[in-house]
Amino acid sequence: MNNNNVNSVVIVGGGTAGWMAAASLARYFEGRSASITLVESETIGTVGVGEATIPSIRDFNASLGIDELEFIRATGATFKLGIEFVDWRQPGEHFFHPFADFGQPVNGVAFHHYLNRLNTDNLEDYCFAIQLARRGRFAQPHSDPPTPLAAYGYAYHFDAGRYAQFLRDYAERKGVKRIEGKIAHVTQNADSGFVESLQLDSGETVEGQLFIDCSGFRGLLIEQTLGAGHEDWRRWLPCDSAVAVQAERMDEPTPYTRCTALEAGWQWRIPLQTRTGNGYVFSSDFCSAERASEALLERVPSPLSEPKHFRFIAGPRKSVWEKNCFALGLASGFLEPLESTSISLIQTGISKLLSFFPESGFNQHDRDEVNRQHWHEFERIRDFLVLHYKATQRDDTEFWRYCRNMPVPDSLVHKMALFAHRGHIVQHEPEAFEPDSWLAVYWGMGIRPDHYDPRADKVPSEVLQKELEKMRGMITQASEQAMSHKDFIARHCSEKR
Repeated sequence: MNNNNVNSVVIVGGGTAGWMAAASLARYFEGRSASITLVESETIGTVGVGEATIPSIRDFNASLGIDELEFIRATGATFKLGIEFVDWRQPGEHFFHPFADFGQPVNGVAFHHYLNRLNTDNLEDYCFAIQLARRGRFAQPHSDPPTPLAAYGYAYHFDAGRYAQFLRDYAERKGVKRIEGKIAHVTQNADSGFVESLQLDSGETVEGQLFIDCSGFRGLLIEQTLGAGHEDWRRWLPCDSAVAVQAERMDEPTPYTRCTALEAGWQWRIPLQTRTGNGYVFSSDFCSAERASEALLERVPSPLSEPKHFRFIAGPRKSVWEKNCFALGLASGFLEPLESTSISLIQTGISKLLSFFPESGFNQHDRDEVNRQHWHEFERIRDFLVLHYKATQRDDTEFWRYCRNMPVPDSLVHKMALFAHRGHIVQHEPEAFEPDSWLAVYWGMGIRPDHYDPRADKVPSEVLQKELEKMRGMITQASEQAMSHKDFIARHCSEKR
C-alpha cells in the first residue's frame, strides 16, 4: 500500500469521538510509519452522556481486537437488547424495539403479513429478544443458533467517560501522542485554505496533513474555521434541549433502555453497573429548562448529581470533509439520542474515513462521495426518528399535538403510506435500521396495514395457527430458561475500576 504522502494526522478533541478515531487510526497504521496526535484540554468538558449504543459497537470493538469482557468490566457496562417505549402511542401503552427479527418468513413472505391476516396484535410474542427483556434476562446469542428464532443482536450501556479512557489507553499503547492544551489559533494555507497547523495557548505549534475535528457542537475546524454549514431539522425533530442527571444503580438493571414520553419530549433511563443515567430530551418551544429539570427530578429517585443542561440543533453538517479536515461525532452533526445513534455515527464516520483515506493526497471526488454518504445516512436515521413522533395518537399536550400534525419529509410520507396500504417496508440502502426495526415502531404506534400479501393465504389457517403456537412456545420456553441479567453480569463481567 502506497502511503508516502498523508501519514501525519492531528485529532482535535478527545471524548468518545476523539479516542475512537485515535484508536482506529492507530490500528489502521499498525506496522507502518505514521504520526497520530490528539490535542485536548482537560478544562473543556465533553457532553459525556452517550451511554447507550446499538449492536454495531460490537463490530467496532472487535475491529480493534478488544476483548468483550475486559471492555465491559472497564466501562461498567450492562447489556442492551433494545429499547422500551412507554406512553408514546398513548399514555399507558408501551412497545419494544428489539435488536432482533420478529418470527421468520414463511414461503418467502414476511412474518407480519401472517399476523395481519389473522388480525392479531401480539407481534412481540414472536421475538426472543423481547421475551428475554420482559423477564429481565440475558443470554449471549449462539454463534450457530439451532433456529432462526434464536438469532438476535445486543449492544451495551456504558460509562462514556470510562470508554474514552479505555480507548485512550489502547491508542497510547499503540503510539498515539496526546497533547494537553487549548487551541488559540488555526493556521491555513494562503492559497488552498487547507489547515496547516494549530497554535496552542502554551505557544506550541502542532502541524499535520489531515485534521480530524472532534471538537463537539462548536466544530472548531469544520465550522468555525472552514464554514461548512449546518442544516436545521428542528421542523421535523423539534426537541432541541436536554437535561441529564445520574442516579443510584438499579437493584435489577434492565437489559434495555427505557424511553418514556413526557409532556414536551421524552425521558431516558439507562442502567449501568454502578449507576443509572437519566435525562429529559425536550423542545424549548414547549417547555422551559427549569420546568424540564423539575419534571426529571420528580421522576428520578436518589439523584447523585445536579442536573446538567445541553442545547443542540438536530441536523447534519452540510459537509463533513472540507479540504483536509474531516469531522466526526457532534462536530459532524447531531440527531437526538432517541435511538442511540450518536456513537454509531462516530463509528460509521470513521469507516468512511478509512475507506476513503487520502493515502496519496486529497481528491475532490473522494470528498464528494463521503459527503453524499454522510447526508444519505443522516436522512435515513432522521426519517426513522421522525416516525416515532409523527405516528403518535397523543393529543394531551401542545407538543404532541404539534408532532401529530407537523409535515414530514416526502421520503417518510412514502414509507408510511406503503406500509399502511400493504405492509411493505421500504429500505433505501444502506439503512441504519433493518426492516424489523421499522416494523417494531409501525406496529407499536398502532399502524396496521389495510392489506396483507395475498401469498400469505396459501398457508391453511389450521396449519398457520399451529406453527404460530409452536413458535411462541419455543420462544417462551427458551427465554424462561435464561439467566437473569444481573446474575449474568455478576458471573461473567462484573466491573473493575
